Amino acid sequence: MLRFAASPTGDMSIQTLRLAIMNTIVSLQKSEKLIIRIQDGNKEKNIIGKDTEIMEILEKFALKHHSVFHQSEKLHLHQTLAIRLLEEGKAFICTCAQNEAAFYSGKCMNADAKALSLLKEQHIPFVIRLKKPDVSIVYDDLIQGEVITTSDEIDSFIILRADSTPSDDFAAACDDILSGINFIIQTQAQQINTARQKYIKTLLGYETQTTYAHLPDLDENITVQSLLEQGFIPDAIINYLLLLGAKDPLEEIFTFPQALEWFRIEKISKGRFDIEKLREINRAHLKQLDDKTLSSLFGFADADIGKLAKLYLEYNTSTVKELEGKIKTIFSPKNFENEWKEPMRLLEEIILNAPMIDQFDAFKGYLITQSGLTQEALAKPLQLLLIGSQEGPDLAAIYPLIKPYLLEIAS
Repeated sequence: MLRFAASPTGDMSIQTLRLAIMNTIVSLQKSEKLIIRIQDGNKEKNIIGKDTEIMEILEKFALKHHSVFHQSEKLHLHQTLAIRLLEEGKAFICTCAQNEAAFYSGKCMNADAKALSLLKEQHIPFVIRLKKPDVSIVYDDLIQGEVITTSDEIDSFIILRADSTPSDDFAAACDDILSGINFIIQTQAQQINTARQKYIKTLLGYETQTTYAHLPDLDENITVQSLLEQGFIPDAIINYLLLLGAKDPLEEIFTFPQALEWFRIEKISKGRFDIEKLREINRAHLKQLDDKTLSSLFGFADADIGKLAKLYLEYNTSTVKELEGKIKTIFSPKNFENEWKEPMRLLEEIILNAPMIDQFDAFKGYLITQSGLTQEALAKPLQLLLIGSQEGPDLAAIYPLIKPYLLEIAS
C-alpha cells in the first residue's frame, strides 16, 4: 500500500507532482493500492479550495488512485494515540514555547500527572511532546542507501499542539498505521520527517516492514499551474519528470504506460530541472497529437488547423500558449499601419473578390496579375495579410491549410 500526501496550503509544486507520479507508477508496477491523503491538519495554513485543486490536477494528469481522505477526518484517532503514548510514559506534557521547529530544552520532561491536572484546572496551554529516542533511527533507502538520523536530530518533538491538533509528522505516522502503508516515497529533504515518523510507528507498535525511497530534491520550485498556464501539456510534464535523473530509459519521448515497462525508482539519481529540455519534450508530444485533437486546443475541430500548428512547431514554438498566439494572430484583424499599408489594402480587396483557387502558385499568380505588383513586391504585404507576421512557415505550406478561411483571415 502506497500513499501520496499533499497539503492544501498552497499551489502544487512540480516536486509534489513528481511524488504523485512516482507513487502512481510504483503502485501500478507492484499492483498495490494508492491512497491520496489530503494533509489538512494545520487549520491556520489551509487555503480554501486547494484540496479540490489537488484532486483536479491528479485528474488532469490521469494519475489513478484507490481512495482519498482528509487527514482531519481522523483527528479523534490521532488524539487517542497521542494520549496513549502519554499514558505509557513515551510522551510528556510541555508548556514551553510552542515552536515545532526549534530544538527542545528538556525543561518539562519530568512533568507528572499532577502537573497535568493543574494545567487543565488553570487553563494553561500545553502541548504533548515525544520523548527523545535513546538511539539513532536507521533504515535502508532504495535510492539513498542506509540513512542514519541521530537522536539529537529527532529531538523531543511535538506530537499534539496546544489546540489539540496533531503535528504533521504524528498525523502522517498514525495515518500510515491506520492505512497499512508499507511503501513510502518522499523527497530527500523529508528524510528527517521519515525518521520521526518511523520512531512514532515503533513506539505505537507498528511492525510492518516498510520500503523507503527518497527522491533527490529538485533545484526549482515551479508550480504545476504555472507550467500548465505556459502551455505545457500533462503528457510532456510526466515524460520529463520521469526522465529527470532516470537511468537507462528505453526512449527519451514516451507515454506513462510505456514508462511502466522500464522505469525503476531505485535507479533515480540527481537531476537538474531544465526548462529548455521540457520545451523540447513538450514540442515532441504536441507533434504526436492527432491533428484534429491539436486544433481543439485552439477552439477548432479542423485537422488542417492542427497541421498548421505543427508547421509552427518548427519555428521555435514549443507550447500550446505559443501556438495559440500564432493561430490567433492569423485569425485576428491585421495591422495595416506599416510601410506596406497600400499593397496590403489592395491585396485585401482582390482576395475578397477572388474565386477559390486550390494551388498557392496559381493564387499568387492571380494576385500578381490583378494587382500589378511584382513577385518581390508582393511577398511582404501578402505574408503580413495572411499570417500577421514577417516570420513564419512558407506561405506555400500554409495556404492549403487556411484557404477555406481566406475571407476571414485577409482583413
